Amino acid sequence: MTTTRRQEAPKEEGSVHSGSTKEEVGSKRDASGLGVTKTEEASQEESPTKKARTEESENKEGEENKGKTRKYARQTGTIERGHIYFFYRPKVMLEEVHSLDEVKNMHMLLVPRPPQFSTHTGARKSGKMDNEEDDTAEAEMEVLARGADAISATADLDTQGKHYRLITVGKKHLPDPEGGGPGKGRKETFWATVSDIGDDLRRLEQGLGEREYETKTRGTRHEDPARLAARGAYAIVNNDPEIPSKRATHFGYHISHPSEPGAVQEALGIGKAASFVLQVKNPLAPATDARQPRGKGAEYPIDVLRNVFGKGGAKGRESYGLRFASCEIPELLEYKGAQILLIAARGGEEGLETSLGEGRGIALEELEERESRETIETVFRELDVDTSVFPPEPLEGKWI
Repeated sequence: MTTTRRQEAPKEEGSVHSGSTKEEVGSKRDASGLGVTKTEEASQEESPTKKARTEESENKEGEENKGKTRKYARQTGTIERGHIYFFYRPKVMLEEVHSLDEVKNMHMLLVPRPPQFSTHTGARKSGKMDNEEDDTAEAEMEVLARGADAISATADLDTQGKHYRLITVGKKHLPDPEGGGPGKGRKETFWATVSDIGDDLRRLEQGLGEREYETKTRGTRHEDPARLAARGAYAIVNNDPEIPSKRATHFGYHISHPSEPGAVQEALGIGKAASFVLQVKNPLAPATDARQPRGKGAEYPIDVLRNVFGKGGAKGRESYGLRFASCEIPELLEYKGAQILLIAARGGEEGLETSLGEGRGIALEELEERESRETIETVFRELDVDTSVFPPEPLEGKWI
């Protein structure tokens, strides 16, 4: 029995050894003796790093969101200025136009330009960074004449490489600032659509030029080229009210050519000077007006829909956000198909100054008085188009 016990002892030792082995395995899982496995311990050792990475990622995401918010934040004051040109096109198969009834459509051509004062600062030539340029421009604005931010740099001649935006007016003439819309005290409102955007006026010339096309039922159809009816300067200005609901975008222009409106300009509603409240429709909002232009509207990126219109409940009561927004940033007009509501505000030079404010209307009036001395040939050279293609007579107030 003793021998048996002695023989069994090694087995017990073996079992203890085996247990020791398990303990060693266990010790890998619990080397600290504090009930924390090495895997957990390693995890705990890594957690500060992971936490730091998470925080870094969150901070980066937060900064990106802040950047987007700043990018689409509402700009106040003059957000755009430049030259404006009004065109009309005769109806199909008509070589001449004698009244508004024979007009197919009307266009406003906007050619944005940098402010005049920025061309004299020399900031870029001195190697200053963008923020330094902004500070320089802002400092110089303080000593410039009132309304200087609405005055654009002189237009280049015989140059087709210019950015432009073609806007088609729905009713073939502008809303009357002195007339009323349906309902007591309401102003006349018109729809317009951004129909073309580009950086080469040659494409614009082709689009507004003479064209022919084939139809199955009527055969060959001919359209005469569009006519240039007026030229002037424009400014788009955002007010800065204390109450957000009072925010508005004012679009105003002053005409240089013709020096006095004629029969053509009167029929198209082009006054010597006028201003309109400009609103941009949210393409996600359903149509509520039968006069609204056809089409799905602009394809704005999600950041614009969220930050400007408030998609997702950030603004308004609907999931798509606001139905309309003031033109918070000029980029809203840089999308083909963008639908614009023009609300007649004020007519005449006094009305223009009242709408744009801070001397901007007066500055535009003085600018266009100077530019009205330029020849019609110079006006066509601004667009680098041929007077043999686009007849100049309408720019003198005469139908053709």
